Amino acid sequence: MEPTANLSPSRKALWAGRIISALPVLMMFLGGIMSLVKPPNVIDGMHKFGYPEQLILVLGIVEMCCAILYVIPRTSVIGAILMTGYLGGATATHVRLEDPAFIAPIIVGILVWLGLLLREPRLRPLLPLRSP
Repeated sequence: MEPTANLSPSRKALWAGRIISALPVLMMFLGGIMSLVKPPNVIDGMHKFGYPEQLILVLGIVEMCCAILYVIPRTSVIGAILMTGYLGGATATHVRLEDPAFIAPIIVGILVWLGLLLREPRLRPLLPLRSP
């Protein structure tokens, strides 16, 4: 049996991870809902960033699916990977247009992984932050 198989996070780490994880999930869901509603500012933003209006719905669905996978404990790692990819695309889009808001998706991506590391102790050996 693996030594990390029986590890469970402390109550404080678990709740901190849940709270930190809730922030990117809420942001992704809000973005997804805005894509479904398609207010004028979302359509203007798509044009500003050079994306066709037809992609709004698809991107919103992808955004919400990534967040759903991240929330489910069994699929949280694949959800974090997919959210990271989505946020990487958002970062690249902002950087391409020299938009200073490029830092926002980077911060959200950091929160995605910080929240997951606090909730899921099996990931900690992959990213040792302390020396043994």
